[in-house]
Amino acid sequence: MVSQDRPVSTFKSKLKSSLPYTLAVAVIGFVALWIRTRPYDSVFLSNGFVRFGGNDPWYHMRTLNVLLENYPNRMFFNPMTNYPKGSYIHFGPLFDQMMALTSLFLGMGNPSPELVNWVGAYFPAVLGALTVIPVYYIGKYLGGRKTGILAAILIAFAPGQFLSRSMIGFTDHHVAESLFSTFFIMFFMLALISAKKKGLRFEHVITKNLSVLKEPLIYSVIAGAMYSAYQLSWPGASLFLLVALVYAVIQYILDNFHGESSDYLGFTGIITFLVSTLLILPFVHPEMGFSMYYYSWFHVITAFGAVVGFAALSFIEREFKKRNLKAYYSPLAIFGIGVVGLVAAKIAAPALYSLVISAPHSIFGIQTGGPSTIGEVSSIFYPSDKFSFLRVYEYFTAPAFFASIAGMILLTISLIRKPKPEELLTLVWGLLIFMAIYGQNRFAYYYSVNIAVLGAYLGGRFLDLVKWGRLEESFQANVKSLKDLPNFFKFVKIEQVFAVFTIFLVLVLPEYFAAIKYITGTGGPNGPWIESTLWLRYNTPDPGMDYNDIYEAPENGELFQYPDPAYGVMSWWDYGHWIETIGHRMPNANPFQAGIGGRRGSIEDENMPGASTFFTAPSEEEATAVLEAVHPDPDKAGARYIVSDIEMASLFNAKFPAMATWTLDDEGYYAQYRVGANSQILPTMRYYNSMESRLHFFDGNGMKQYRLVHESWVGQSDEAGYKQVYNSLFGGSIPEVDTGYVKIFEYVKGAQITGTASPNETVKISTTILTGQGRTFDYSQSTTSDSEGRYEFTVPYSTEGPISGETQFDTSPASAYVVSYGGTTKEVRVSEEAVLTGKEVKV
Repeated sequence: MVSQDRPVSTFKSKLKSSLPYTLAVAVIGFVALWIRTRPYDSVFLSNGFVRFGGNDPWYHMRTLNVLLENYPNRMFFNPMTNYPKGSYIHFGPLFDQMMALTSLFLGMGNPSPELVNWVGAYFPAVLGALTVIPVYYIGKYLGGRKTGILAAILIAFAPGQFLSRSMIGFTDHHVAESLFSTFFIMFFMLALISAKKKGLRFEHVITKNLSVLKEPLIYSVIAGAMYSAYQLSWPGASLFLLVALVYAVIQYILDNFHGESSDYLGFTGIITFLVSTLLILPFVHPEMGFSMYYYSWFHVITAFGAVVGFAALSFIEREFKKRNLKAYYSPLAIFGIGVVGLVAAKIAAPALYSLVISAPHSIFGIQTGGPSTIGEVSSIFYPSDKFSFLRVYEYFTAPAFFASIAGMILLTISLIRKPKPEELLTLVWGLLIFMAIYGQNRFAYYYSVNIAVLGAYLGGRFLDLVKWGRLEESFQANVKSLKDLPNFFKFVKIEQVFAVFTIFLVLVLPEYFAAIKYITGTGGPNGPWIESTLWLRYNTPDPGMDYNDIYEAPENGELFQYPDPAYGVMSWWDYGHWIETIGHRMPNANPFQAGIGGRRGSIEDENMPGASTFFTAPSEEEATAVLEAVHPDPDKAGARYIVSDIEMASLFNAKFPAMATWTLDDEGYYAQYRVGANSQILPTMRYYNSMESRLHFFDGNGMKQYRLVHESWVGQSDEAGYKQVYNSLFGGSIPEVDTGYVKIFEYVKGAQITGTASPNETVKISTTILTGQGRTFDYSQSTTSDSEGRYEFTVPYSTEGPISGETQFDTSPASAYVVSYGGTTKEVRVSEEAVLTGKEVKV
């Protein structure tokens, strides 16, 4: 009876001892959720509109709604963005599927749009709070429960990108990446610990010794499932496959030097990535070839390649022991086989070889040219040309960041003394993600997890100095219920209190205060952008596309066949998803960096048509040529509407310089000017002549084929200052006032106004434009009649108002056009039909 009851007694004992920590982790998780849902009012607006943060969250809501409309079929090709090409969707399917299943469950099979928005808004906050769980267990198995609890607290309060990307309303897959990659590390670590502890050998597999195999097998299978979940959240999951392989190579070498078997490692790696290979296989799109950005054969081959890699490493290790070879030859053998593998890949699969060779630089290297203007892919240490810790302090807090460095140093020292698989895995994981943030600051949301684990490891070692383990033992032995708690405090020593206070003051408190600063809002479109994209949706012609339909991708090499009414909307790529998801219109450029145009390699390269070349064009004619070049059909323009905001027009903001940088021609937009007794850097005429400046600051005055059809209300900007500089330096006379934060222009053929005057006489046409905001501005052109007195103007505004089925503009002339020459003035009225068809109007 005693022997039979012992397992139950042991289980109860373990349950009782772990219960306080389990409750602590649950409380920490709820605190993490509370922090992430505090900006509720900035997401759920009073008018019922849900403002999701950033750019990609809007696209996830777009794909989620299409998925629910066609469940279980998911959109893979989307023709309603990157017009007129469309875009394949590289987002992983898992994040959308999880939200869809949650919506269907809560909505009993028929979720309302309000419920779907609610699920979408809360989902990242829930996943962010759940990340506390794997972080706790990684910390626990690295340095004990105290380390696990501290790690859980640090990730719960972690500020910066991890917090912003797991905030309510930031409905993006990045938080799923963090959650599943951390779960992968956790279960991979548990599999290693269990397999090594049980002395697992490949002979146990042959003899089917389940007592040894069962636990490592379960952990390895779950690790494979977690890697697959991570991979199905983001196609770039091979980053953590690299972590596992680099760790494995080092671990094999160390085990060989110490004369230990590495079968535990081979078993874990083979099972983990074999499961991953099988799980990713159904999601492969063979037509994508070996693309790293879409689910292709690349993801199957790399996962299976990891299986082969672990098997090869195990074979090498066994051969070394069998042949009694010197351990220091093993790194050379591994390196040699790696080189042979690359050579074989270059011969058998050149596309795969190119991806493998270029992938490290794309992740760890600092970007140049146009890509360097993308905020999230620039180096965390080089926000500009100079090294800086500013972003580090913004994303992590200084104490936590440097604690992670100290933690890695301590792990290195520990490995030199007595290497443990869990410690080496944590160190390699931390070092590679550190290298990743050097290349791209977007990986800061990964490194937040490393900081939590490594900072907690440092804190745990500090607690070991004050004999924290004895305090835990005293707690377990003397506290049977809450009434026993006062007796426990007599075991607490002053140095232990001091250690806890120090950790709280140095690590936890700065994280908490930094997190509180971060939760003021979730970003996303501001009021003017929401209003303007909704105006676009309800006041512009239907482009003839079924918004929630799933379209087949065109055959390889062919373009999607759009219906005749289709048209694009030209704006900077940042705003593409807002235009598509809120405005239900087709942007030419989007945050996938599609449709940007410009140059890719050097100034000699072709300046490809796109958003950057359009908005930096030095004249209306060159900008129109860009629009026409965007569309492969010479009879169609690439865009009908142009959307600008003050950020795109601001020279000393990130938007306009980014446009110029993409063209690799960013010189001459500003210069040093003497202003009074001071010297200042101010815009030049090249800047004021750019299409973006002519549209936004000058309202398109004098343009022949571009008309302002709508402007939002005035937003906070420095527009008046730019106008003042223009008037002062270049003799302008434009009103020095702020105007609409967002402006929508329409590209039209323009009515042809013709008439006669005296030969070679200056002829002017003008009118006053009244906007929907009640603002007025002058529109005018001038020309010189020919030798026979003939003159012609192309004008974009209709004086007769909108017509059914076309743009329902709220900005138009307040009265007729006035044509004047000499002492003669004549009024001219222009129909909307004439503007749209290019019809001649005789004076």
